[in-house]
Amino acid sequence: QFPFGRRLPCDIYWHGVSFHDSNIFSGQVNKFPGMTETVRKITLSRAMRTMRDLFPLEYNFYPRSWILPEELPLFVAEVRTMKDSNPSWKPTFIVKPDGGCQGDGIYLIKDPSDIRLTGSIQSRPAVVQEYICKPLLVDKLKFDIRLYVLLKSLEPLEIYIAKDGLSRFCTEPYQEPTLKNLHQVFMHLTNYSLNIHSGNFVHSASANTGSKRTFSSILCRLSSRGADVKKLWSDIISLVIKTIIALTPELKVYYQSDIPAGKPGPTCFQILGFDILLMKDLKPVLLEVNANPSMRIEHEQELSPGVFENVPSPVDEKVKVAVIRDTLRLMDPQKKKRKD
Repeated sequence: QFPFGRRLPCDIYWHGVSFHDSNIFSGQVNKFPGMTETVRKITLSRAMRTMRDLFPLEYNFYPRSWILPEELPLFVAEVRTMKDSNPSWKPTFIVKPDGGCQGDGIYLIKDPSDIRLTGSIQSRPAVVQEYICKPLLVDKLKFDIRLYVLLKSLEPLEIYIAKDGLSRFCTEPYQEPTLKNLHQVFMHLTNYSLNIHSGNFVHSASANTGSKRTFSSILCRLSSRGADVKKLWSDIISLVIKTIIALTPELKVYYQSDIPAGKPGPTCFQILGFDILLMKDLKPVLLEVNANPSMRIEHEQELSPGVFENVPSPVDEKVKVAVIRDTLRLMDPQKKKRKD
């Protein structure tokens, strides 16, 4: 580790959070300039909406979204219109702060008037989305999938998707949202960093039990129930590719301003975390894209009040070690030299 930067040239630079080094003139950096901004909830929602306007059938995998506070009147008006045309429609919406992560500040509402219009929404913009009320359940629990995607280059556009990911489970049996259970985060929100605080959280040594499992173990279960797992994978691949295509124009602008063509500079690659929810009919829905997915392969365990130790997590290790190993193999600068 080089906390103050390294001035001797390297083949691969591995930055912690974001691209922040203008003194690198060659080699490869594991972050794209501007990626953190590009995948924020508001920017992502805008990009997806632009694409949906152009290609409505191709971009129907992202929940309908509105940006707060600027689109609050539009949100209220659209919901009212939809309710008038279909009185039996009883929607639920999820409000997510733009810069929030790990479930911070997320809440569910039944009516636009429930949005917390305190000072915070003015200073802290958010996205409000239609909540998926009929997710696929496993063991009566809601879960999401964290898939790891390597964006190897922008020109040409090269994308790799890891064959396995993590399935992160809620810790209370799922029920459709009602006014009574809207606040039960352990039932509705799949964020690991929230559910870890639930008394029902199970750290498992096996890939197919507990509150965090491998995605491949879920696919095995679905396949044994007769589900078309091949089609599911093809839908997920399509979702990933279309999402990255939607983000590419903005990423290219950042890239060209930080690393202008014709000037010496590094090339970039990045591992992204795609959070995907499966609906009851196995249709994948994109929840969000994470520019900085956690690569930790252990969790903290409290031995006594205030005393923690790190315990290996076999599920994280199985998935994440493979992701980093294969990324380094794909980016290996020696490989090209050997080929030549």
